[in-house]
Amino acid sequence: MPTFDFVTLIAHVALGILAVVTGAIALGSRKGRKTHVSAGRIFVISMGLASVLGAVLGALKYETFWITFHAGVLGATLVTSGVLAVRIHVRRAKQFFFIIAGINFVNAASLVTAGWYATTLPDARLFGFAASDYFFLFGMSAIALGGDVRMVFGAQISYKQRIAQHLLRMCIGFFIAAGSAFTGPGATAFPEAVQRSGVLSLPELTIMLLMLYWLWKTLRRRQPLAASH
Repeated sequence: MPTFDFVTLIAHVALGILAVVTGAIALGSRKGRKTHVSAGRIFVISMGLASVLGAVLGALKYETFWITFHAGVLGATLVTSGVLAVRIHVRRAKQFFFIIAGINFVNAASLVTAGWYATTLPDARLFGFAASDYFFLFGMSAIALGGDVRMVFGAQISYKQRIAQHLLRMCIGFFIAAGSAFTGPGATAFPEAVQRSGVLSLPELTIMLLMLYWLWKTLRRRQPLAASH
Protein backbone atom coordinates (compact mmCIF):
# COMPACT_ATOMS: atom_id res chain seq x y z
CA MET A 1 0.00 0.00 0.00
CA PRO A 2 1.38 3.46 -0.94
CA THR A 3 2.54 5.48 2.03
CA PHE A 4 1.27 8.96 2.86
CA ASP A 5 4.67 10.41 1.92
CA PHE A 6 4.54 8.74 -1.50
CA VAL A 7 0.98 9.90 -2.23
CA THR A 8 1.88 13.43 -1.14
CA LEU A 9 4.93 13.43 -3.40
CA ILE A 10 2.98 12.19 -6.44
CA ALA A 11 0.21 14.75 -5.88
CA HIS A 12 2.80 17.49 -5.40
CA VAL A 13 4.56 16.57 -8.67
CA ALA A 14 1.30 16.27 -10.65
CA LEU A 15 -0.02 19.62 -9.42
CA GLY A 16 3.40 21.18 -10.01
CA ILE A 17 3.36 20.05 -13.65
CA LEU A 18 -0.14 21.47 -14.07
CA ALA A 19 1.02 24.75 -12.52
CA VAL A 20 3.96 24.97 -14.95
CA VAL A 21 1.74 24.34 -17.99
CA THR A 22 -1.05 26.73 -17.01
CA GLY A 23 1.46 29.30 -15.76
CA ALA A 24 3.12 29.31 -19.18
CA ILE A 25 -0.26 29.83 -20.87
CA ALA A 26 -1.23 32.65 -18.49
CA LEU A 27 2.12 34.41 -18.78
CA GLY A 28 2.29 34.11 -22.55
CA SER A 29 -1.30 35.11 -23.33
CA ARG A 30 -2.69 38.61 -23.58
CA LYS A 31 -3.53 39.94 -20.14
CA GLY A 32 -7.16 40.33 -19.16
CA ARG A 33 -8.42 38.05 -21.93
CA LYS A 34 -10.37 34.83 -21.36
CA THR A 35 -7.37 32.56 -21.94
CA HIS A 36 -5.27 34.47 -19.42
CA VAL A 37 -8.01 34.51 -16.81
CA SER A 38 -8.94 30.83 -17.19
CA ALA A 39 -5.33 29.62 -17.18
CA GLY A 40 -4.53 31.97 -14.29
CA ARG A 41 -7.29 30.52 -12.14
CA ILE A 42 -6.10 26.97 -12.73
CA PHE A 43 -2.54 28.09 -12.02
CA VAL A 44 -3.54 29.66 -8.70
CA ILE A 45 -5.36 26.52 -7.55
CA SER A 46 -2.72 24.03 -8.73
CA MET A 47 0.22 26.14 -7.53
CA GLY A 48 -1.44 26.78 -4.19
CA LEU A 49 -2.17 23.10 -3.58
CA ALA A 50 1.28 22.02 -4.84
CA SER A 51 2.89 24.54 -2.50
CA VAL A 52 0.93 23.35 0.52
CA LEU A 53 1.78 19.73 -0.26
CA GLY A 54 5.41 20.73 -0.79
CA ALA A 55 5.47 22.35 2.63
CA VAL A 56 3.95 19.22 4.18
CA LEU A 57 6.44 17.00 2.37
CA GLY A 58 9.34 19.23 3.45
CA ALA A 59 8.25 19.03 7.07
CA LEU A 60 7.83 15.25 6.97
CA LYS A 61 11.02 14.49 5.04
CA TYR A 62 13.18 17.32 6.34
CA GLU A 63 16.39 15.33 5.96
CA THR A 64 16.14 15.61 2.16
CA PHE A 65 13.32 18.11 1.43
CA TRP A 66 13.70 20.77 4.13
CA ILE A 67 14.07 23.66 1.69
CA THR A 68 10.88 22.45 0.00
CA PHE A 69 9.04 23.41 3.18
CA HIS A 70 10.18 27.03 2.84
CA ALA A 71 9.54 27.08 -0.92
CA GLY A 72 6.06 25.68 -0.32
CA VAL A 73 5.23 28.35 2.25
CA LEU A 74 6.50 31.07 -0.08
CA GLY A 75 4.62 29.68 -3.08
CA ALA A 76 1.34 29.49 -1.16
CA THR A 77 1.64 33.07 0.13
CA LEU A 78 2.63 34.36 -3.32
CA VAL A 79 -0.40 33.04 -5.18
CA THR A 80 -2.73 34.05 -2.35
CA SER A 81 -1.37 37.58 -2.19
CA GLY A 82 -1.27 37.72 -6.00
CA VAL A 83 -5.03 37.32 -6.07
CA LEU A 84 -5.51 39.74 -3.17
CA ALA A 85 -3.36 42.36 -4.89
CA VAL A 86 -5.99 43.00 -7.57
CA ARG A 87 -8.68 43.06 -4.90
CA ILE A 88 -6.94 45.16 -2.29
CA HIS A 89 -9.96 47.43 -1.88
CA VAL A 90 -12.21 44.52 -1.01
CA ARG A 91 -13.21 44.52 2.63
CA ARG A 92 -10.65 42.84 4.93
CA ALA A 93 -8.14 42.37 2.08
CA LYS A 94 -5.50 44.35 3.98
CA GLN A 95 -6.06 42.20 7.05
CA PHE A 96 -5.19 39.11 5.01
CA PHE A 97 -2.11 40.90 3.65
CA PHE A 98 -1.03 41.60 7.23
CA ILE A 99 -1.24 37.87 8.03
CA ILE A 100 0.66 36.98 4.85
CA ALA A 101 3.32 39.57 5.71
CA GLY A 102 3.78 37.91 9.10
CA ILE A 103 4.17 34.47 7.51
CA ASN A 104 6.67 35.79 4.96
CA PHE A 105 8.66 37.54 7.70
CA VAL A 106 9.02 34.31 9.70
CA ASN A 107 9.83 32.35 6.53
CA ALA A 108 12.45 34.89 5.40
CA ALA A 109 14.04 34.98 8.85
CA SER A 110 14.18 31.18 8.95
CA LEU A 111 15.77 31.04 5.47
CA VAL A 112 18.51 33.55 6.23
CA THR A 113 19.21 31.74 9.50
CA ALA A 114 19.40 28.37 7.71
CA GLY A 115 21.68 29.87 5.06
CA TRP A 116 23.98 31.37 7.68
CA TYR A 117 24.10 28.10 9.63
CA ALA A 118 24.91 26.20 6.40
CA THR A 119 27.97 28.42 5.91
CA THR A 120 29.34 27.21 9.24
CA LEU A 121 29.21 23.56 8.16
CA PRO A 122 32.21 21.86 6.51
CA ASP A 123 30.57 21.55 3.06
CA ALA A 124 28.34 24.65 3.44
CA ARG A 125 25.27 22.48 2.96
CA LEU A 126 22.29 21.97 5.24
CA PHE A 127 20.01 18.97 4.65
CA GLY A 128 21.53 18.52 1.21
CA PHE A 129 21.12 22.12 0.02
CA ALA A 130 23.84 24.74 -0.34
CA ALA A 131 23.83 27.94 1.69
CA SER A 132 23.33 29.88 -1.56
CA ASP A 133 20.04 28.03 -2.16
CA TYR A 134 18.70 29.26 1.18
CA PHE A 135 19.94 32.80 0.56
CA PHE A 136 18.39 32.85 -2.92
CA LEU A 137 15.00 31.78 -1.58
CA PHE A 138 15.41 34.33 1.21
CA GLY A 139 15.84 37.03 -1.43
CA MET A 140 12.53 36.11 -3.05
CA SER A 141 10.84 35.98 0.35
CA ALA A 142 12.22 39.43 1.16
CA ILE A 143 10.85 40.83 -2.12
CA ALA A 144 7.44 39.35 -1.31
CA LEU A 145 7.60 40.74 2.23
CA GLY A 146 8.44 44.20 0.95
CA GLY A 147 5.42 44.10 -1.34
CA ASP A 148 3.23 42.89 1.52
CA VAL A 149 4.27 45.83 3.69
CA ARG A 150 3.58 48.21 0.81
CA MET A 151 0.08 46.79 0.34
CA VAL A 152 -0.70 46.90 4.07
CA PHE A 153 0.54 50.41 4.84
CA GLY A 154 0.21 52.14 1.47
CA ALA A 155 -2.33 54.94 1.76
CA GLN A 156 -2.72 55.31 -2.01
CA ILE A 157 -2.33 52.15 -4.08
CA SER A 158 -2.91 52.86 -7.74
CA TYR A 159 -4.34 50.41 -10.24
CA LYS A 160 -0.93 50.12 -11.89
CA GLN A 161 0.69 49.21 -8.59
CA ARG A 162 -1.92 46.56 -7.87
CA ILE A 163 -1.45 44.93 -11.27
CA ALA A 164 2.34 45.17 -10.92
CA GLN A 165 2.17 43.46 -7.52
CA HIS A 166 -0.08 40.80 -9.02
CA LEU A 167 2.34 40.16 -11.89
CA LEU A 168 5.38 40.08 -9.63
CA ARG A 169 3.88 37.59 -7.20
CA MET A 170 2.46 35.28 -9.84
CA CYS A 171 5.70 35.29 -11.82
CA ILE A 172 7.85 34.53 -8.77
CA GLY A 173 5.44 31.71 -7.91
CA PHE A 174 5.75 30.44 -11.48
CA PHE A 175 9.53 30.76 -11.24
CA ILE A 176 9.52 28.54 -8.14
CA ALA A 177 7.34 25.93 -9.88
CA ALA A 178 9.53 25.92 -13.00
CA GLY A 179 12.70 25.80 -10.90
CA SER A 180 11.44 22.78 -9.02
CA ALA A 181 10.55 21.05 -12.29
CA PHE A 182 13.65 21.83 -14.36
CA THR A 183 16.64 22.72 -12.17
CA GLY A 184 15.49 21.41 -8.79
CA PRO A 185 14.42 17.88 -7.82
CA GLY A 186 12.59 17.46 -11.15
CA ALA A 187 15.85 17.74 -13.08
CA THR A 188 16.64 14.11 -12.23
CA ALA A 189 13.93 13.06 -14.70
CA PHE A 190 16.09 14.36 -17.58
CA PRO A 191 19.18 12.63 -19.04
CA GLU A 192 22.44 13.65 -17.42
CA ALA A 193 23.67 15.21 -20.65
CA VAL A 194 20.63 17.51 -20.70
CA GLN A 195 21.18 18.43 -17.07
CA ARG A 196 24.79 19.44 -17.78
CA SER A 197 23.93 21.39 -20.94
CA GLY A 198 22.31 24.29 -19.08
CA VAL A 199 19.20 24.16 -21.27
CA LEU A 200 17.03 23.40 -18.23
CA SER A 201 17.73 26.91 -16.92
CA LEU A 202 16.06 28.50 -19.96
CA PRO A 203 12.46 28.28 -18.61
CA GLU A 204 13.42 30.23 -15.49
CA LEU A 205 15.28 32.83 -17.54
CA THR A 206 12.29 33.15 -19.88
CA ILE A 207 9.93 33.68 -16.95
CA MET A 208 12.10 36.47 -15.55
CA LEU A 209 12.38 38.20 -18.94
CA LEU A 210 8.63 37.97 -19.56
CA MET A 211 7.95 39.25 -16.05
CA LEU A 212 10.13 42.30 -16.67
CA TYR A 213 8.43 42.87 -20.03
CA TRP A 214 4.90 42.75 -18.59
CA LEU A 215 5.88 44.90 -15.62
CA TRP A 216 7.35 47.49 -17.98
CA LYS A 217 4.28 47.36 -20.21
CA THR A 218 1.93 47.68 -17.24
CA LEU A 219 3.72 50.52 -15.47
CA ARG A 220 4.16 52.62 -18.62
CA ARG A 221 0.46 52.56 -19.49
CA ARG A 222 -1.84 55.29 -18.30
CA GLN A 223 -4.68 52.80 -18.18
CA PRO A 224 -3.29 49.25 -17.97
CA LEU A 225 -5.25 46.33 -19.30
CA ALA A 226 -7.87 45.13 -16.85
CA ALA A 227 -7.36 41.74 -15.35
CA SER A 228 -10.29 39.93 -13.85
CA HIS A 229 -9.39 37.17 -11.39
